[in-house]
Amino acid sequence: MRPKRWSGAAAWLGAACFSSFHRYRHAVNKTVIEVHVRAVLPTSGGCAVFIGNSDKVFIVYVDQTVGSAITMFMREMSKERPLTHDLMAHLMTAVGAHVERVIINDLKNATYYARMIIAAENELQQKKIIELDARPSDCIAMATQQKAPIYVSQEVWDEVEDMSDVLRKMEEEGLKPEIDPESEGAEEE
Repeated sequence: MRPKRWSGAAAWLGAACFSSFHRYRHAVNKTVIEVHVRAVLPTSGGCAVFIGNSDKVFIVYVDQTVGSAITMFMREMSKERPLTHDLMAHLMTAVGAHVERVIINDLKNATYYARMIIAAENELQQKKIIELDARPSDCIAMATQQKAPIYVSQEVWDEVEDMSDVLRKMEEEGLKPEIDPESEGAEEE
């Protein structure tokens, strides 16, 4: 798909209106690629979250609590008490906000960086877009919970190693990762 080009405020509003595009130019002319959580697997130190699309899959390592939260959101499991991400979502809902999208926008020294874009509307229908620096793990969890799109900058996409074969091999060997049914359907389109 050909990248969509926007700049400045038009980028924010255009991206909000056309977030279903798989690629578009974000803010300062950065191309981003839409990805989905493909699987979550436990590791000795936490969880491996496989993220990607039909072209490529890469891994973001997260701590066990966030990996568990992502899995629960993917399965739409109910919880006895609200977890941290639930609390954040309840707070955003109370003030008329929601996660519009998240962007994994940088990779430095094996550490991912991300931005969470929040759309808010007050009681007078005044709209505001808020961009926050956040851990990719929390961004992925909140996006999964709120069914918001996840994007990766072209620079990060080009830098990460493709782990599609690793995920495929694990599935063939009988490991049953938690797979997002929406991402499977999106891949077939």
